[in-house]
Amino acid sequence: MRVEDRMNAERKAIIWHEWRKGSPMSVICRIIEKPSATVFSYLRYHGGIEPRMRVRRLSSLSLQEREEISRGLAVGASIRSIALSLDRSPSTISREIERNGGSRRYRAADADLAACKRALRPKPCRLASNDRLRELVAEKLTEDWSPEQIAGWLKLTHASDRAMQVSHETIYRSLFIQTRGLFKQELRKHLRTGRKFRHSRKHQSGYRQRIIDGISISERPAYVEDRAVPGHWEGDLICGAENSYIATVVERQTRFTVLVKVDSKETKSVVSALTRQMSQLPSLLQQSLTWDRGTEMMGHRAFSMATKMAVYFCDPQSPWQRGTNENTNGLLRQYFPKGSGLSAYSQDELNQFAAKLNNRPRKTLGFHTPADKLAEVLR
Repeated sequence: MRVEDRMNAERKAIIWHEWRKGSPMSVICRIIEKPSATVFSYLRYHGGIEPRMRVRRLSSLSLQEREEISRGLAVGASIRSIALSLDRSPSTISREIERNGGSRRYRAADADLAACKRALRPKPCRLASNDRLRELVAEKLTEDWSPEQIAGWLKLTHASDRAMQVSHETIYRSLFIQTRGLFKQELRKHLRTGRKFRHSRKHQSGYRQRIIDGISISERPAYVEDRAVPGHWEGDLICGAENSYIATVVERQTRFTVLVKVDSKETKSVVSALTRQMSQLPSLLQQSLTWDRGTEMMGHRAFSMATKMAVYFCDPQSPWQRGTNENTNGLLRQYFPKGSGLSAYSQDELNQFAAKLNNRPRKTLGFHTPADKLAEVLR
């Protein structure tokens, strides 16, 4: 029995409704009264992507009409009389009966299921029919590009060749839906999240302590908000195992990322490391830094004095106010998974990871790279 046959249509509808809401799998299991293994297997079979609902053509025979045919045959009614009662052509009824076992073996439910299977017209996936495109997509996946980055880059690189373009949704479906079998499962490991199937993400914000003498983000000039001027950065720490940290700093206009090795979360260590790295930037790029409410930036005044960069702080429980950095930290987790140690990386190694990220195309930059955009600014 296939996975999808284990649940009725009502349970399937509940699963997809709750999945779209981002409900945990444990909640879905309780609602439909099924074990977690069943729900997990069902979602994994479909890659976490809800299958499209099939619609019966108006001209096709319905299940009710097939039941009328079955009843008519049972009482010995002629084909013409059955066709007349259904307002159908006698030839339609005759073909229906013949293709489903004849008048003695005709069963409405079996005939309806057979018609449903015959009506399947699977549209060939572009990745399945274009070997060159499939190999190129696989190559970029191994370079840790996201499906959206690949799709955008293909649109730029092969603007005049539609055959070499594919949507990011098609790439995701080809990666996650088992029945397609176009890519090896190992390629999923190159996706940032490392998930086995797609699902909704739920944002959780944290609370940070008050910063003494910190300038609120509400006092930050408007031209910083609209990204009109380069040199304004957003920063934060990403945490690893055994209290290890890396400081991440992202330029708002170009999305260029700088990674900074820090020995600890103490403000002296963080501020001195940030000062050392940010002081190497051209003066054009030393304008301001927006940080979260973490105590690691309690020494912000020393940083401002050393770099001439103003420091602004987000409101409590408002990480979205430095959304560029939040998004970048999510991308960086592909290289520094949660729970992994970060203290072993040298500054040179962090620079290499930053260079790799800065040379990946971004949707928000029209699928140009941060490195290209920064080069434009400096020119």
